[in-house]
Order: sequence, then structure tokens, then C-alpha cells
Amino acid sequence: MAVLHSAPRFASNEGVLDSLSLALGSMLVSAKDEMGEVVLTVQRDRVEDALRLLRDLHQYQQLMEIAGADYPSRAERFEVVYMLLSLTKNHRVMVKVSAAENTPVPTVTTLWPVAGWLEREVFDMYGVVFAGNPDLRRILTDYGFEGHPFRKDFPLTGYVELRYSEEDKRVVYEPVKLAQDLRSFDFMSPWEGADYVLPGDEKAGTPPVAEAKVTESPKQTGAGAPAEAKSHEKVVPTAVKATDKAEPGAPDPTAKRDDRPADGAASDKAGSGPAPEGS
Repeated sequence: MAVLHSAPRFASNEGVLDSLSLALGSMLVSAKDEMGEVVLTVQRDRVEDALRLLRDLHQYQQLMEIAGADYPSRAERFEVVYMLLSLTKNHRVMVKVSAAENTPVPTVTTLWPVAGWLEREVFDMYGVVFAGNPDLRRILTDYGFEGHPFRKDFPLTGYVELRYSEEDKRVVYEPVKLAQDLRSFDFMSPWEGADYVLPGDEKAGTPPVAEAKVTESPKQTGAGAPAEAKSHEKVVPTAVKATDKAEPGAPDPTAKRDDRPADGAASDKAGSGPAPEGS
């Protein structure tokens, strides 16, 4: 049975950018159609009003995600991205605001209560402060964690590491201790070779011997005349003598081929024997 729904299977961006730009008016900083998505950048202080307008008047009812981005070279290094979905039009838009470390972004928990958890994630990972959030705490890292892991200037190894101490019966923090130094991988083709000298490559630079040395006389070997004369003697293998004396622990001797019974005799001997009972 076919299910009918008012939302189209595929919604086009045609006309969406112009209509939304006109509706946002002075709240809009820039608008573009990038990679098949409508991206709207609005003023940070007016983000709540802009999202309310998109929700109530343009049917973008659902807040799908709030994400962060870090651009350290900018004066306002952070971007907060709101991803909206229209269930009736089956269309998505992205709304962006920029912020610095000391400039809070107004909360949108007044529009979507789920934004409370999403804003906590951006705060935890990037350090963006959301003014008006009723419970702005870390949500992914530990309570005593210092720093924000998704910042591009955050050290790769962190500052401290934590483990559970059996002695203290609690989680303890200690300075980071690396088992080995960080390695720099060049990702070069093994057929091209690396720009640095690998262990053992120094042997390849040894110049070849100009003239091969040979021992032309016994004096050069250092063995002397007795050893030289001994080397020409032929080595005769010692024959194993057969004795009739039985060695302790030796296996029983096997019969020679000539002493074995013929096949017919063997079969007759095998067939002869006491008859079974009742025959």
C-alpha cells in the first residue's frame, strides 16, 4: 500500500535563498548556495530571532544539530552552525554565527529544549559560551578536564592522563607519560625511498674492494706445510662391522627377503586355524 505524504521526495533550492534572505533582512550577514546547501550567516546577537522566524514563518520546525568549527586565524575564531529541517517541505538549511572566546552566543533553548544538550557539547569541545543556557556544563569530558579538545591549537597528547587507582579507590590524574616518542611518518612510496638514512643504509655506502685478495701459496694461509700435505689425503669412510653379539636395547632383526614365506604359503598359513564353533 502506497503511503502518501505532503512532503516531496526531493526539494529544490530554487528560490529558497532569495526568499529567506528577504525575510531575514538586517539580521542576515551573508547568504550562499554552497555544495547544494543553503548557508545563511546571521548576526550573533540576533540568532534567536532569526531561528524563530525560520521555524514559525518558513516551516523549519526541527533543529537537527548544533556543530562547531574553529578557525584560529580569524578574529572571531569560532563558528556555531545550526542545522534546520523542514518536515513539510523536506528541505534543510544551515545557519551560522561567529564568536570569539570571550563573546557569548545567545542560547536557543527557548525555541528547542533539545538545544541544551547540543550547546553543552559545543561548549565542551570548543569552549563557546552560550548565554542563557540553564545548565551549561561539560558533557563529554570529565568534570576536572582542562582545555577543549576540538580546538586546533589543543595539544595532541593533552596535559594529563587519568586512570583508576586501586590504592586510592578513585580516578587519579597524572602527567602524560608516553611509552615512546611520537614518530613522524612520511607516507612515501617504498619504491621511491625516504629522504633520511635508515638503520643499515650506511653499509651501502662502503666503497667496493679495488682488488680481490687470493691465497696463492700455503704461506699466505698460515697453516704451514704439514696441514697443506694433509689436505691432499683422501678420506676413506669407516665400514661398519657386523657382529653376532646382541647389543642391549637393540630392536629384533628383521627377516631377509629370501627367508620370507611365499604369498600362497602365507595365505594358507593365515587361513589355517581352529574352525569356528557350529561349523
